[in-house]
Amino acid sequence: MLAAKFGVLFPHLDERQRRLLMGAEARAWGRGGIRAVSRAAGVAENTVARGVSDLDAGGPPSGRTRRPGGGRKRLADLDPGLRSALLALVEPDERGDPMSPLRWTTKSTRTLAAELTRQGHRVGPDTVADLLRREGFSLQANTKTIEGRRHPDRDTQFRYINEQVKTHNHSGDPVISVDTKKKELVGQFSNPGRQWRPKGEPVTTLTHDFPGDSQGKAVPYGIYDLAANTGWVNVGTDHDTATFAVESIRRWWTATGHDDYPHANRLLITADSGGSNGYRTRAWKAELAALAAQTGLRITVCHFPPGTSKWNKVEHRLFSPSSAVRRNTSMIGSGSMLVTGS
Repeated sequence: MLAAKFGVLFPHLDERQRRLLMGAEARAWGRGGIRAVSRAAGVAENTVARGVSDLDAGGPPSGRTRRPGGGRKRLADLDPGLRSALLALVEPDERGDPMSPLRWTTKSTRTLAAELTRQGHRVGPDTVADLLRREGFSLQANTKTIEGRRHPDRDTQFRYINEQVKTHNHSGDPVISVDTKKKELVGQFSNPGRQWRPKGEPVTTLTHDFPGDSQGKAVPYGIYDLAANTGWVNVGTDHDTATFAVESIRRWWTATGHDDYPHANRLLITADSGGSNGYRTRAWKAELAALAAQTGLRITVCHFPPGTSKWNKVEHRLFSPSSAVRRNTSMIGSGSMLVTGS
């Protein structure tokens, strides 16, 4: 009867629970119970005796199968030099050392485990990951927070730009933010992102994005209207020059700006300090002067301080939606498009 009971219950119990069950049966059996239960369960008499001792000791359920400290020791405890060897591989000052066994770009757990094994510390990738987490490491991407040198009058410059924007908006004159987006190859090239298509019928693209396989380069130049919350993107197929930048502004004014601001006398342009619309580019100033003479507008340009181009509104209000459009298309053509948003 005991053998049949144990055969039914043992598959559902852990090691400690089986030991307690056998101890309870042996204690209920009385004299000779340990030997009888041992034969019925097919275990050593010491195991049954341990069950009886655990019952006699009493105490609340511990929730553990074994006593604290039982089981296999951690590899870091068995190999005292493992921790220091791992930290030597991932220390920041080792990244730029050309004689170090690893480069910072290849510091995956698998590569670290292989190098540690080569040094005599037999370890696997999962153990390396556990050790790194215990040392306070985690997987992290780069973060763009270093802006470089700060001009002592940077706050004053931002306040001046803000006042100019408020003044132009109050008088009903347009304020635009301009910049050039990353150049793209024109052709059947892959872009990040996914789109809904019939199963098993993805859009086929070229394996490589060699410039020789393209039909040219697309240069998107964006104009974002701060008051109307609309954007105009002019895509050229040549170079990003000051002439192209001002021509993009001219096309925006002809297509939408003139109609949106029929009584405008002034135009405020906010831009970063480099590229085709940089503050040192004489061609940019000459082309703007020609545009002012053509349209009759009094044009003012406010450049953001160096290292603060990401504060330009066009970066977040226009280029983010246009990037989403770009990620969901495989080809880029030339021309212009209007982007609106909230």
